[in-house]
Amino acid sequence: MDRAEKSELLTHLKGVFTDANVVVVAHYSGLTVTEMTDLRGRMAKVGAEFKVTKNRIAKLALDGTKAKGIADLFTGPTAIAYSQDPVAAPKVVSEFAKTNPKLVVLGGVMGETVLDTKAVKTLADLPSLDELRAKLLGMIQTPATRIAGVVAAPASQLARVLNAYATKSEAA
Repeated sequence: MDRAEKSELLTHLKGVFTDANVVVVAHYSGLTVTEMTDLRGRMAKVGAEFKVTKNRIAKLALDGTKAKGIADLFTGPTAIAYSQDPVAAPKVVSEFAKTNPKLVVLGGVMGETVLDTKAVKTLADLPSLDELRAKLLGMIQTPATRIAGVVAAPASQLARVLNAYATKSEAA
């Protein structure tokens, strides 16, 4: 990696540590190219990214950012998973780590809060932003449906009564 590439990586990582809502740090030693591609594909589906980092450059990028508390995690073969949705990256990384023990979650950061392994797994168990939106929308729509049913009930009962009288008159 030449100096220009290192400078570009440093700028990119500084942007990630500044802008991302959550960053998860993991060891990836022993993962095959196929497994890494699979993980990156899963991350892309939820709007997250998984990137192998150089520790020295990552530590330099952390200086002056809100995520500087995770600098100690950058030892050995490390990679970062990050996303704007605070649940997306931890969820995908944790699910992948369950089926593939070669990926080891070390910790992460959400805003200025440093997360240990347990906190990342707890965050992964929460519903995603899209799931929460769907639940909220369902909760909002349910009362409206009930109100429409209650308002329509007297009209339908009146229509049944009128139909019964009409049927009774025709029969007589």
